[in-house]
Amino acid sequence: MDHPLIIGYVICVADLAVWRFRLPQQEVPRLVARLVLFAALSYVLFSSGLSPFSQAPDYGSMPQHVAGQVLEIIWWLFGARLLGQALDTLLLPRAWRRQRLFQDVFGALVFLAAVVASLGFVLELPIRGLVATSGALAIVLGLAIQSTLSDVFAGIVLNTTEPYQIGDWVSVDDVEGRVVEMNWRATHLLTSQGNVVIVPNAVAAKTKITNNSRPGALHGVKVSLEISPQERPATVIGALERAVASVTALMADPAPYVSAKHSTVNSVLYEVIGYVDDMGKKTSVTNELFDLCYRHLAAAGVELRPLSVPAAPSMVDDPREALLRRVDLFSTLTREELRDLAPLLQRKEYEEGDVLVTKETVPEHLTIIESGILSVTMDEAGGTIEVSRLGPGDTMGEQGLLAGLPVRVKVTASSRVIVYRLKKDDLTPLLKRNPEVAKQMCELLSRRQDTLSRISSSAAPAEHTEQGVFQWLLDGMRKLHDLTF
Repeated sequence: MDHPLIIGYVICVADLAVWRFRLPQQEVPRLVARLVLFAALSYVLFSSGLSPFSQAPDYGSMPQHVAGQVLEIIWWLFGARLLGQALDTLLLPRAWRRQRLFQDVFGALVFLAAVVASLGFVLELPIRGLVATSGALAIVLGLAIQSTLSDVFAGIVLNTTEPYQIGDWVSVDDVEGRVVEMNWRATHLLTSQGNVVIVPNAVAAKTKITNNSRPGALHGVKVSLEISPQERPATVIGALERAVASVTALMADPAPYVSAKHSTVNSVLYEVIGYVDDMGKKTSVTNELFDLCYRHLAAAGVELRPLSVPAAPSMVDDPREALLRRVDLFSTLTREELRDLAPLLQRKEYEEGDVLVTKETVPEHLTIIESGILSVTMDEAGGTIEVSRLGPGDTMGEQGLLAGLPVRVKVTASSRVIVYRLKKDDLTPLLKRNPEVAKQMCELLSRRQDTLSRISSSAAPAEHTEQGVFQWLLDGMRKLHDLTF
């Protein structure tokens, strides 16, 4: 009998090697290989009289008898493992297999049945007494681990109903993150801070779940603002609607909207809601929307301030000076320089649909937008492309003032627009006194030119890099304005 035992243990070692080293690499061929090995082991056992449904024969040698008993028990465990793996590979949906809950629970039940069967058939222990004892033990154990059992059954419910899957970005029990693992005990979420938060399945089954990944091409963006009740709601809503209209990344359908949610003695809560088609855009679009809300509210004369303290009196009487303070290009200027520059600005109004700048025109003014929305478009072989939208605090016309460069776009008013203009002759003394302003204008224009070069199929006037365009503009500005820095 040494020969069948040796062959049986060799087969077991071979199966262990296939499992440990994952040979072959593909899952289905590996399962087939293990099934073949199990069939070979079954043939060796049954053909040699080592039936797993009875004790191993006593061949007059205790070591051989024990070796036969162990091999029969291995057959039961081997078969239980293969049964679980076969059902997992061939029958379970791919989503359930990734979550591993059903695989773990079913595997545990099959192993438990295999252990009980091996004890009853191979070792011939009294199963009825064992079952009765194990039943009492199960009651005691169940009371001790009832919270864990609650997690297991809640996990089964979650895997059956599938409110989320691995890879979804969800909010569970006020914890927001991406699902990286689901098992019989808990759901693992990877937060935006890089931390892994473990939410027990029992908690997830009872709380509100928000799945930001469904539907796949529709993700909400919301900005909430508390405004003083002294501000007229129509003025606030109009400014916020212009802010929404300035964000090109928001989807047109469903359309974004603005609403006044509720009011108190101290504030009125306004919500701006829109939608994007990619989860990765939510953060950048939300930040852009916040900034545009601030700018359009400021342009409408609505100040965002702490509502618990009285409004401070304005230190700027001239609205032109207040506008210059909101323009990034002039952030390095002193209060006196802004006060001197403000009277040089010329106010001009446009209605919706008016064209401010056409292609190939050389601007002779620096235009600063006080309120409204401007649409910047360019013509391509495939049609007209909207490059960007400009709002309060934005500027245009730098290319003509800096280097005498004609514009490559068309600028149209998308709403009623109020702008202020600064002539080139008025700008030259400012550039000579403040080189930083000149460099900021070159940097802004170089970014715009680089964006246009990426979109347009036509060649740019300088190197196709932002740094190359910047240096080219800086050299042209020095010549045009006779600057020495």
